[in-house]
Amino acid sequence: MPTSLSDESLPIQSLVQKANKLYCDTFGDDGNGNGNGNGNDNGNDNGNDNGNDNGNDNGNGNGNGNGNDNGNDNGNRNNEILCTVAPGRVNLIGEHTDYTGGFVFPMAIEFSTVCVGKGSIVRNSNSNAVSVSKVISANAKGSRVISFDSSSVEMMTPLSRQDTDSWSNYVAGVVQQYMKELSKCGCSISLEIAICGDVPLGSGLSSSASLEVAVATFIEKVIEKSNSDLNLNLNLKLGGMKETALRCQAAENEFCGAPCGIMDQYVSVTANKGSAIMIDCRSLEYQTISMGDTDTTSNPSDVDDGKPVFLICNSNVKHSIGGGEYPIRVTQCADATKHFRSIHGDGVVSLRDVSLAMVAAATKKGSSSSTDDADDDADVTLRRAKHVVAENERTQKAALALANGNWAAFGKLMNESHESMKTDYEVSCEEIDILADLAQNFEGVYGSRLTGGGFGGCTITLVDRRRVKELCDFLKEEYSVRTGGKECLCYEASPGAGAREIIINM
Repeated sequence: MPTSLSDESLPIQSLVQKANKLYCDTFGDDGNGNGNGNGNDNGNDNGNDNGNDNGNDNGNGNGNGNGNDNGNDNGNRNNEILCTVAPGRVNLIGEHTDYTGGFVFPMAIEFSTVCVGKGSIVRNSNSNAVSVSKVISANAKGSRVISFDSSSVEMMTPLSRQDTDSWSNYVAGVVQQYMKELSKCGCSISLEIAICGDVPLGSGLSSSASLEVAVATFIEKVIEKSNSDLNLNLNLKLGGMKETALRCQAAENEFCGAPCGIMDQYVSVTANKGSAIMIDCRSLEYQTISMGDTDTTSNPSDVDDGKPVFLICNSNVKHSIGGGEYPIRVTQCADATKHFRSIHGDGVVSLRDVSLAMVAAATKKGSSSSTDDADDDADVTLRRAKHVVAENERTQKAALALANGNWAAFGKLMNESHESMKTDYEVSCEEIDILADLAQNFEGVYGSRLTGGGFGGCTITLVDRRRVKELCDFLKEEYSVRTGGKECLCYEASPGAGAREIIINM
């Protein structure tokens, strides 16, 4: 359901105001759905700009047109400015299990991405119709307009990761996913969107998924309003929240080249304020779980006062899942699955179907053979499998512990998870290990672990709410000492709401 701007938190209101100003300054708005354009369509289409046709940029792919867009796309433009928001997330436990069909336990956070702008559905039967989408981000270097041809799926091609405008791939990739349905109806889409977000980039808090889901929600609102307000009667199979998340995941996998699982997009779409979400990444069924929601031993107000809090600590070591070690881990899990399938049969579809006993037996058999490079590779693969299988068990136990208010049990599982990611999955780094070690040995902390894909990013810590400030001060001081002057940032986190439309009247 849409929310009003006044009902949103002050940080979200600030993002909306910034995005709205950027939209008006960049695209203009005359109240009739006609943008004034600013003539600065600086997207890239591998150098293939097909010139200026009636003042409209008709470049291929991410066009590099320099025309003076008159804002008239010959389609069906909604007059009102739309606004959508989608949150980032922090994963409490269940790391590197989503792309193996396992269990994850994340929650949405306050950090979010906001989209403000307009859009239109274009009938491809109209020979004068032009489908160009334009985006600008307050967070991007240079903050310039990026244009791409959104008239067909085939015309959309990603920018290289080295391109300074490659952030727009996350937008174009989502648009392409919806174009697959629009094209079946003989339609395409034109967008003008200004973006503003505060999810720390490269922190492991899912800035990319937040952007993708905010854009997807925006597109769905454009389609919904075009159907209802303009009587287009489009027979689109948009599905529901699961389909939205799957489209966003596909955009990141296929268009952006990042082999992520479904968790980040799924929680950004489905999150409920006040609850974490236990997701079965095979069935895509989920359960909302509040802290201590099955604890009936105390007065509710006493339970709230006694509940610990989650603290995110950003190491400021940036990571990327589009390259480096992350895709290697995905491949290693696939290899491990094939190995166990060859032994145990077709019932092993993913590492979700493997038990710790099966891993132990395979490890014992491998250790009795001679050591060579092939055996070393096999040992690494089995250690990756051990983490995933054990992490699935830990995640299911952790969800139950959190629901029951068993903070000590939950914290112990967090610590075990971190050790597994450090030793068996090898996705931690020195700075993250320092933060986890400092927190785990601080009085009042139940547990602390790496959160996110790893190789940098953040830790998540469960701590007595009375010790939060002391812990923050301690972590900042000791982290600087042990890392030679590096800074960390701490944020208290509570479960936030999922993607939604915000009604703005500015």
